[in-house]
Amino acid sequence: MDKNIYLAQFYGKSQNYTNIPSQWYKKYGVKRGLRNEDHTGVLVGLTRVADVVGYQRAEDGQKIDIDGILYYRGIDIRELVKNDRDHGYLYEEASFLLLFGYLPTKNELKHFCTVLQEGYDLPDDFLEANLLHNPGKNLMNKLQHALLTLYNYDPDPDNTDVYQTLRKGLNIMSKLPSIACYAYMSKIHYYNRQSLIIHYPRKDYSTAENILYMLRPDSKFTAKEARLLDVMLFLHADHGGGTNSTFTNVVVASTDTDLYSTMASSIGALKGPRHGGANVKVSEMMERVIDTIGTKATDSQITDVIHRILNKDFQNHSGLVYGFGHAVYTLSDPRAEILRHFCGTVAKEKKMEDIFNFYRHFEKIAVQILSQEKGANMCSNVDYYSGLAYAMLGIPRDLFTPLFVISRLVGWLAHNIENKLYDDRIVRPATKYVGDLMDYIPMEER
Repeated sequence: MDKNIYLAQFYGKSQNYTNIPSQWYKKYGVKRGLRNEDHTGVLVGLTRVADVVGYQRAEDGQKIDIDGILYYRGIDIRELVKNDRDHGYLYEEASFLLLFGYLPTKNELKHFCTVLQEGYDLPDDFLEANLLHNPGKNLMNKLQHALLTLYNYDPDPDNTDVYQTLRKGLNIMSKLPSIACYAYMSKIHYYNRQSLIIHYPRKDYSTAENILYMLRPDSKFTAKEARLLDVMLFLHADHGGGTNSTFTNVVVASTDTDLYSTMASSIGALKGPRHGGANVKVSEMMERVIDTIGTKATDSQITDVIHRILNKDFQNHSGLVYGFGHAVYTLSDPRAEILRHFCGTVAKEKKMEDIFNFYRHFEKIAVQILSQEKGANMCSNVDYYSGLAYAMLGIPRDLFTPLFVISRLVGWLAHNIENKLYDDRIVRPATKYVGDLMDYIPMEER
């Protein structure tokens, strides 16, 4: 209960002076959330890094829904996955592509991976002083704190030259898996009184392999598990310049501040449940659904629980069926399609076919109901299957969104560099003042 009654009174009184009627946004042509009337995004820049395609335009300008496509530097991600020869470094190959604009040769990829691997180790005393000595309740906040602390270990932290931005960004990329895993271990040791287990990263391992190696007490994992996590990192590496956290990165970087502050700001944006935190919401929802109706549920039972969710009579009473719908994708999300396939493969190895098949069953019915309810095409998105994938790998929910940070940082870096090279202006949009003009009232007359 708020004991400050005066603050509550001030806040209540303020509504007489601060209200902005919703119809004014349309009146003044303001695009709420930087979205057009047909829910497409307002153009705020140009990019050659990635493209998210979920619809086309007819000659008359009408929006036509199509199967979703995600391009990394003009290459369909499905082609990258299909042609990957199980070398275990799909995420690193995609990172090279996003940063430099072309696919690496075998030798170029090897040298790039060496750059990342040589940066795995944290600075001396960083683990003890910043993670073990000072554990965080929320891992996303702890990642922000850790990145801002890395600033102090950089001999030239405020250098925002493009090449130096690349070097610093790759150094952060290298260290993030260790920071995230150690932050988690520190948290459960301090707050949950669990045994503290620290594994140092192996320089002969990929990013995905190292995460599993550092997280698991016995450090053991199968090739299929590493493959699934590698694909997960790959699918989250970038999603165009319009995502909230990427746009945040470009906005903050345009002030010419240091890269550590810029990346920390993007982590703050990604933390929200409307962005990177959505996979946790899906996982919580599906756990509750399965607890209620079981994995052998009928069409009728699934239909009933979906309507209960929509009617705010289930779980957190939000009225939202998490994991469905997207700002751009309409008929399908290619990331969800790919992830569904790999989850099915690992489900057999883990003997989790019942849960996987239930996800498929629930997805089919939810798409039908939601499309009908919304009057528009709805599809499952990547968050629907990412929580399941992490659960199959035994990754705790605390790390779902931090793993999103680990994979997406390369996308933030690619757009940061692109903006520095070809735009390089401070982002400074405008808002229209719609308040009243008032005369100043002396204190004794108020």
